Amino acid sequence: MPGRRPVTPGTRAGLGAAVALLVFLSVVEALDGAQGHYIGLMATAPFLAAAFASWRTVLVVGGLATAVGTLFALLGDAPSMSTVLNVFGIGGATALAATAATLRQRQAERIAELSRLADVAQQAVLRPLGPRLGSLAIAGRYISATVAADIGGDLYEAVDTPYGVRIIIGDVKGKGLDAVRLASIVLGSYRHVAYDRADLRAIVTDLDRAVSRNVGDEDFVTAVLVEERGGTLTVVNCGHPAPLLLRRGEVISLDPPSPAPPLGFVPSVKARVERLEPGDRLLLFTDGLAEARRDGAFFPIADRAWRLLGHGSVSDGLASVESALAEWVHGRLDDDIALVLLEYAGPQQGLTAAAVPSWEVGADQS
Repeated sequence: MPGRRPVTPGTRAGLGAAVALLVFLSVVEALDGAQGHYIGLMATAPFLAAAFASWRTVLVVGGLATAVGTLFALLGDAPSMSTVLNVFGIGGATALAATAATLRQRQAERIAELSRLADVAQQAVLRPLGPRLGSLAIAGRYISATVAADIGGDLYEAVDTPYGVRIIIGDVKGKGLDAVRLASIVLGSYRHVAYDRADLRAIVTDLDRAVSRNVGDEDFVTAVLVEERGGTLTVVNCGHPAPLLLRRGEVISLDPPSPAPPLGFVPSVKARVERLEPGDRLLLFTDGLAEARRDGAFFPIADRAWRLLGHGSVSDGLASVESALAEWVHGRLDDDIALVLLEYAGPQQGLTAAAVPSWEVGADQS
């Protein structure tokens, strides 16, 4: 019939378990004779249904249990006061079980709504990447550590600017809505200044100011900023795990020339510059990947990077990493993870290394 709600697996499970229990108790009661010793136990049937099914199903089960209990009471000897009380007890238990089912269902709906809102908030912060920007094939993936509405502060973005394709990946200290708020502030600032600043270090300064204005003394954001222009890759790192460059079967960790603190602690960064080759891939990730453990052993991303990421499309590579990671931790992550994978296809027509801004290439990277 139109408007009828479909029967959920939980409702079927609750109804089936409760009916099976009633059948079992009825058989036991019938074999026991006419004393009505087990009528009171039939009150457990609606509570069993309440653990899985809706309050409507609980009322159906309770009504059935009351009818069965009444039938056994009438078929036996003259009902005693305890037998009568047991039958009324089934009705009272049904009312309590229906109330419990209602509260459980409301809580489940609230959690589902919070999860949906969390997904919407996360999608508003993390826009889809790719599949191509400039000379780069690009894909991003967010792996949540929990199915509940606990949102992490991992972030990424990629934009095609007059200064080349620019990518940021970062990780806000903490979780929940405060972390999402700070991540949205960082991304909002980045989406603005990435088009206006010729120097990645100037972008870092702007982002550091944005973070400092919106956090406490002990809050911060780790981040890596990457720029590709004319086959030149420039990387600045603010306390974040180093990107991994995959080239001809080798995996190269792009550690910064000198360490710098996260955003919020006035980082003074030095850029690392690399010349890219066609087919090079670059993996950017947050520390949830580097710190994923199994029996105290960290996930060996550097050792497995080429085997997982060196083949297929960039989206296929990230899917392989997620599958391998889930197997490593047996499906239990302690932290959210953001991943971005890039592949350099070669210089675009009409764009040569001469078009690279002079500040990027040269001896002075301080």
